Amino acid sequence: MSGAVDDDARESLQSGRETLGAMLSSAQSDLQKVFIVAVVGLMGTIYLLREFVWEMLKRDLFSMMPPFVREETSVVAITPFDVILLQVKIGLVVGLLLAIPLFIWYSRDALRQRGYWPGERVARWKFATVLLLSLVLLAAGVSYAYELFFPLMFNFLATNAVQVGFKPTYSIVKWAQFIFLLTVSFGLAAQLPLVMSALSYTGIVRYETFRDKWRYAVLGIFVFGALFSPPDPFTQVMWALPLILLYGISLQMAKFVTIAKRSSSRVDVGGVLRERWNVLAGVAFLSLVGVYAFFARGGIDLLNRALGRLPADYRVQVATLGEATGLPNETAAAVAAVLAALVVTGVVLFSLLMKALSEADRAFGGTAAPASAGSPTQIDVSELTAGAVRAAPPEVFHEMSEEESVALAREAMDDDNPEKAQAILDRFDDEQEAQEAEGEGDAAAAAGGAAAGAAAQGDGGEGGTAAGTAAGMMNAFTEDETTEEDIGGYYYDVAFILESLTSKAFRIVGLFMLVLGGSFVWLYQGGIRRIKDTFFGQMPAGLQPDVEIVTLHPVEALIFEIKFSTLLAAVVTVPLVLYYAWPALKERGLVRGDPRVMLVWGGSLILGVIGGSIVGFLYVAPTIISWLAADAVQSNMVIAYRINNFGWLVIYTTVGIGLLAEIPVSMALFHVGNVVSYHTMRSYWRQVVVVVFAVSALVSPRGVFTMLMLAVPATAAYLAGLFLLWVITLGGRRGRPEPAGTTAD
Repeated sequence: MSGAVDDDARESLQSGRETLGAMLSSAQSDLQKVFIVAVVGLMGTIYLLREFVWEMLKRDLFSMMPPFVREETSVVAITPFDVILLQVKIGLVVGLLLAIPLFIWYSRDALRQRGYWPGERVARWKFATVLLLSLVLLAAGVSYAYELFFPLMFNFLATNAVQVGFKPTYSIVKWAQFIFLLTVSFGLAAQLPLVMSALSYTGIVRYETFRDKWRYAVLGIFVFGALFSPPDPFTQVMWALPLILLYGISLQMAKFVTIAKRSSSRVDVGGVLRERWNVLAGVAFLSLVGVYAFFARGGIDLLNRALGRLPADYRVQVATLGEATGLPNETAAAVAAVLAALVVTGVVLFSLLMKALSEADRAFGGTAAPASAGSPTQIDVSELTAGAVRAAPPEVFHEMSEEESVALAREAMDDDNPEKAQAILDRFDDEQEAQEAEGEGDAAAAAGGAAAGAAAQGDGGEGGTAAGTAAGMMNAFTEDETTEEDIGGYYYDVAFILESLTSKAFRIVGLFMLVLGGSFVWLYQGGIRRIKDTFFGQMPAGLQPDVEIVTLHPVEALIFEIKFSTLLAAVVTVPLVLYYAWPALKERGLVRGDPRVMLVWGGSLILGVIGGSIVGFLYVAPTIISWLAADAVQSNMVIAYRINNFGWLVIYTTVGIGLLAEIPVSMALFHVGNVVSYHTMRSYWRQVVVVVFAVSALVSPRGVFTMLMLAVPATAAYLAGLFLLWVITLGGRRGRPEPAGTTAD
């Protein structure tokens, strides 16, 4: 195992252990204080959570809900230890966060000896400034999430759940974890200006890269939001728009630190302040007076009157600063005015310094002006200074010939600028050497690739190690030994079939998205409530008031609607995929017969699903749910079915009946239509069983039991289909003969 760790990694681990040991030794006499701080943080957090925080979170985060939604929404503990264990976990995290800075402070001597602690006063100020800025950004991100994002999001999610007939009964563990995850993500996202500025200042990622790749950044923000925010467009936009604005601010800060690094010695900050003091003073005065007048002279009342004209469902009342802070309104308005004046003045000062730095950078040959000139190959070297030539991108000299470089150098000498002439020749020579080294590296890589290919062929042909490993795994599911050639053949079959579908991808994806989007919109706009009311109408009247459907997670209702819509879209799209993939399947020898059989099968599939769903929805599912509910009522239990479990049980006992009945029907249709013979289905029954269990594990709710509830009946239906075909073919002796070269079973 030690051979898997290289020397650098081993040295890093050893250095880390030594540093931690030195820190513990240095802070040994003060570890008791660190432990006390951690314990105080733990106990204080538990006390605050019990007495204030839980009630405050529910009050603030549910503040924008309409009254009827707020009455339906509750936070519950579903196990006896939920609350206490959650409080202890949060307390441990808080205590650890409070103890770590103190531990680092007491171990500063050991860190200073190893060069990890700032030794100069200037470095300490830089460290303190960065730390303060990071804390301010963290507070800003968390404040946005707490004050605006969470209230709007919970209003949207809870209202949607109530409108479709579910009761928002959030598990306190899931609710707290959901809030914590989004809060941390907002706090980390708020560090974007600091991260981009640091990367630009150190040169790890150039400012021009951030500027030119802004489209990818916007795409990444939306993808990141799709992962960390609820899966509805409203909250994703609420997530993405502030981050896009933050990215724009970060670009300006990255540009500022990049130019300041080159030109700060040429700009007198005090001189800028003395020269433009009147502008700064005017901006500060106007912002101070304007903000104070708005909050202290009825601006909030005017805003509330304007919001009162909105439809009743969207009306909100904004509290005054006095009501929000508990201070006299005049005092709170004065504090807000001072803070606003400081922020606006800082923004104006930042723009003035940016302008002065940019002018100095251009005057002394920086790269800010050339970088904005478009493509690097369009930069006119004759217009650059010596410093700009040295800082210009390498693409400027990539296509330049030796005659052009000599001519440019001669022109610089004629202008009495020998430094620029030497810089041009040096950059041209460096670029030529780099190109020659790159050519040699490509030749060596090609030779190495050929050798690696030969080694792969010698080790087992096209499959290589991966094919050998897969072959060994498949041996457990086949009667004969599976070789690497078999695995490679499977791989190329799949790749060939997928490639044949690329030209039809637009139609396939279009149908899938049309069904998914249409079904989701219908469910979201009340369809799922109509289904619920119709279903409950089939149950005994005495049981209906006792059965409630709840959502333990804030986004559980939306997730269920999306999953059901995806399942429906997949069922509708599969026949079309098989129809378009038919020529490729036939060419690879996997199927035979008329591809129109797929259309007939698709029709039978849809009819089977519809017929089975009607039978299951009207008779099977209500009978099962009524029996389960009656048993719970007789035991004096409160019935609160979770939508995720209740919904999948209903789907399983409705749509599932049609799908299960369709399995033997499809097998018989495929055999009669010469698509897949009975012998082929019987030969590959083990692989089919493996696929059924794998798909069941992916689509079923979590848990082995629900996976078995899907996989076992599906497998039984497949075996029943084999038995039906065995009867039809008189034990396999009747039907289409097997192709030459195959072995009869």
